[in-house]
Amino acid sequence: MPPKTPLLDQVSAPAITRGFTVSQLKTLADELRLETIDAVSQTGGHLGAGLGVVELTVALHHVYETPRDILIWDVGHQAYPHKILTGRRDRIRTLRQGGGLSGFTKRAESEFDPFGAAHASTSISAALGFCAARDHAGRDNRVVAVIGDGSMSAGMAYEAMNNAAETTKQLTVILNDNDMSIAPPVGGMSAYMARLVSGGGYQSLRNLGKSVAKAFPRPIQEVARKAEEYARGMVTGGTLFEELGFYYVGPIDGHDMEALVAVLKNARDIVDRPVLVHVVTQKGKGYGPAESAADKHHAVVKFDVVTGQQAKAQAKAPSYTKVFATELIKQAHLDPTICAITAAMPSGTGLDLFGQVFPDRTYDVGIAEQHAVTFAAGLAADGMKPFAAIYSTFLQRGYDQVVHDVAIQGLPVRFAIDRAGLVGADGPTHAGSFDVGFMGALPGMVLMAAADEAELAHMVATAAAIDDRPSAFRYPRGEGTGVAIPEHATPLEIGKGRIVREGTAVALLSFGTRLPECLRAADMLGARGLSATVADARFAKPLDIDLVLRLAREHEALITIEEGAMGGFGAFVLEALARHGALDRGLKVRTLTLPDIFQDHDKPEIMYAQAGLDAEGVVRAALSALGADVVAAAGRRA
Repeated sequence: MPPKTPLLDQVSAPAITRGFTVSQLKTLADELRLETIDAVSQTGGHLGAGLGVVELTVALHHVYETPRDILIWDVGHQAYPHKILTGRRDRIRTLRQGGGLSGFTKRAESEFDPFGAAHASTSISAALGFCAARDHAGRDNRVVAVIGDGSMSAGMAYEAMNNAAETTKQLTVILNDNDMSIAPPVGGMSAYMARLVSGGGYQSLRNLGKSVAKAFPRPIQEVARKAEEYARGMVTGGTLFEELGFYYVGPIDGHDMEALVAVLKNARDIVDRPVLVHVVTQKGKGYGPAESAADKHHAVVKFDVVTGQQAKAQAKAPSYTKVFATELIKQAHLDPTICAITAAMPSGTGLDLFGQVFPDRTYDVGIAEQHAVTFAAGLAADGMKPFAAIYSTFLQRGYDQVVHDVAIQGLPVRFAIDRAGLVGADGPTHAGSFDVGFMGALPGMVLMAAADEAELAHMVATAAAIDDRPSAFRYPRGEGTGVAIPEHATPLEIGKGRIVREGTAVALLSFGTRLPECLRAADMLGARGLSATVADARFAKPLDIDLVLRLAREHEALITIEEGAMGGFGAFVLEALARHGALDRGLKVRTLTLPDIFQDHDKPEIMYAQAGLDAEGVVRAALSALGADVVAAAGRRA
């Protein structure tokens, strides 16, 4: 008898699953989990969250008519099983690789990804937009948003929920509760109750009660409505969501396929008010190494499927993140007013290390960057020295607070901007491209970029010493260059750069960690007979005007190099040159920035080469600026 074809091999599109029995759906989920594990073992990526929603993914695509029905995943790092089920299985092993699938949902990638994601807490707002568009057009498709309990710590989710009941009658929000233990224990009774209150019988009885209540005066109608909600809340919980206008169902076991399918079908058919289905899942479910890991294998590199052992390369130098944390700990030993703030990223920002030493001076505010910034402003206003460690891409979410609550008041909040520049496999949603421009635009801001680990140590000390205005220092993801880090870092002189190598023909002015590439470019230019000065700006604001004018005066060409978008450091330099008349003397200037596109994910070194920010790109820019005659003459001399 020939072996049975795996069910997953039969699923070329989600519609095929709609004819499956619950037993077949369970088998499909098992196969999907194994496929996800095998794929991520080869590519790396976010594993634990996806394993936790395998049954939920299968059930959603079985119950709803995707892509006609809209399915939006918050953040998207749990969407790998969704990608496999929606026609992308043949490409799943290109995940996060150059030219391959994105690690998040992406509109350009599939019609089953109606809304792109990667930042938390956006799903309900986006889903509500789809609901309003649908209602306006008179369509009857369903809209579903899946959001994790971590993302529910952000105010944006509640802003959307508060607006939902006034905007639409059909929206289903799936609260994927996998970490915060906000639910009571789930089991057969809770699943039964969830099925009961979401089912047609209960809904009919409820509607009958509402119609009877209409015969009474309005105050009695309101008392009856609240009595029903609170009675149901006593049994199932969810009173908060009821107060926001949602019909609460749950909690249910997110790995019980029979309960999931039944409750989702019932929720799908509720069309008189938004519904919240509370599903309890386990990160890393079904894979022992993930289940037993402290982080549930949230993010992994390539690993051995049998042992779960990750193939991490031996670090040659400490990461910039660890250098920051180590230096901040040193400064905090010297100053009891120093404290640190993270927005749900303690390990990502290194503040887990700080928290081990100073637990009473460490604040994790959840996924709430806006609150983090204003919270830091309040601390600074009352004499503390807050360091807000936030990824560049996430600091964008708190920019209004940076402007209004910090900069206008001149409060000395110190922003440690991690993941500055390109971040490789996480792609454009996580790239730190814009902070130089948006932070540098603010009056009074001190803005620094570290060229290496030693410079980062000095910049932490510098920020700690600045008491009269806000400051920020940026540094990239990954390990440093291996330079020696001073035992006792000292503050830098504000607004002063440094000359690293003296030359005559062309000046390379670097802002950030492209400095080693600039030094390599100088060597390559030297081999052509072109002498190059290499300078490290250190500060974008206040800019070292004396250094910039000296470089302009003593060289035929000036090239600025930065790991940021147009409108940043290079623009500041150009403005200074124009203001001081340095461009009137025929100086040739080139500003090297990230390209004016959202670069797709790839290895960082490939992305920087594509951007022209490697040594070869710097050399090309210098040769172009100097012109053919100068280059030819230098070649004859060489």
